[in-house]
Amino acid sequence: MTISDRPAARVVCVDGLGRVLLLRWRDSVSGVVFWEPPGGGTDPGEAPLDAARRELTEETGLPGEAVDDVWVPVPRDFHWLGVHYVKVEPFYLARFAEPPEVAPARFTGEELDAYQGHGWFTPAQIAALPEPVEPPGLPRIVALLTNRAG
Repeated sequence: MTISDRPAARVVCVDGLGRVLLLRWRDSVSGVVFWEPPGGGTDPGEAPLDAARRELTEETGLPGEAVDDVWVPVPRDFHWLGVHYVKVEPFYLARFAEPPEVAPARFTGEELDAYQGHGWFTPAQIAALPEPVEPPGLPRIVALLTNRAG
């Protein structure tokens, strides 16, 4: 199994009711279904904030400029398509008064095959989801981000 530390960035989108946007994925190698905030790999020479904004638009159709330069470092240790990722990713904050329409704009072929939908969830609902949530402890990360942003 390959181990990767490829740089990436994620976005925690929070609506006016404190709900968080999560995307549902199915790993075609392991068969695991899980939820996580939008985000993905940083292109060579791309700043993490720019990657977060680009990934938000690509995966959700939401405006990248909604991503604030407010972030926390999050240790990650997960498997995706037969690759073991061990790294620290910046998780950025984006706020929306109302939950906007989510419509993936530019998925890769790999993402098209894996995407299972999305939802807006309160921290209590996140804790009660039947599938795993990546990263574990996401409600704590959301609290850190929203407290940091004020």
